[in-house]
Amino acid sequence: MLLTKENLGQNWGCQIMGAAIARHVITVLTASSLFVAQPALAIPASEYRALGLSYRAAAKYPQAIAALQKSVELEPQNLSGRILLGWTQHLAGQKEAAAESLIQVLYRAPNSIPALNALGIVYLVGGKLNAAVFVHTWAAILQPKNEIAYYNLSLAFERLQSYEPAIGAAKRAAQLEPTNPHPLVALSLAHWQKGDRAAAQAAYRQAYNLDGRYRDRVFLNHLQQAGFSQQQIEMTKQILAATLG
Repeated sequence: MLLTKENLGQNWGCQIMGAAIARHVITVLTASSLFVAQPALAIPASEYRALGLSYRAAAKYPQAIAALQKSVELEPQNLSGRILLGWTQHLAGQKEAAAESLIQVLYRAPNSIPALNALGIVYLVGGKLNAAVFVHTWAAILQPKNEIAYYNLSLAFERLQSYEPAIGAAKRAAQLEPTNPHPLVALSLAHWQKGDRAAAQAAYRQAYNLDGRYRDRVFLNHLQQAGFSQQQIEMTKQILAATLG
């Protein structure tokens, strides 16, 4: 087609109109999620906590710790999340990191019983017996019906060769949690170390009457998960042998 003044004007008019339409379309699309990738929806801290617990249940501790650390970053004031992190670090054998996470809770809430109980166990398992006694004693003062504190106090006192306090704490734990054989085993151990064999065997019989598995020497290895040291486990096996005759 030959360009004339008339169709040249029409051509320029179409181009101008086309450019205007194009600008409008670009503006609309720019504002649209179809054109520009929107940032991913933020994952809430609660989902990271759930993921961490799932990994922990599968004993995948590095992944569990990473997820729980992320939950703490997102909700630094959520004390339950920090306690979960500390306990998971403890299960993974990261004693110093576990203690630090739990101490961070106590900075914010000095009377937190869950944090005190957990920190006391971290100290007990880590061999920091005096620290374990201090923390669990404070937890028992704050909450007199705290069977966890009394039970772990018994184990700590026994290792410190303070047998009367160990016996008293174990008895209190057994009163507070009568269906749990662990305090009775701790009581038996304290009596045995004190030299009262009859009382030790009587307490141990109570334990295996509650749970027959305590007649099995191999089963006693699981006491490591209940805060017993290896030496305490071996001593408990001696009590078992003496009790069964």
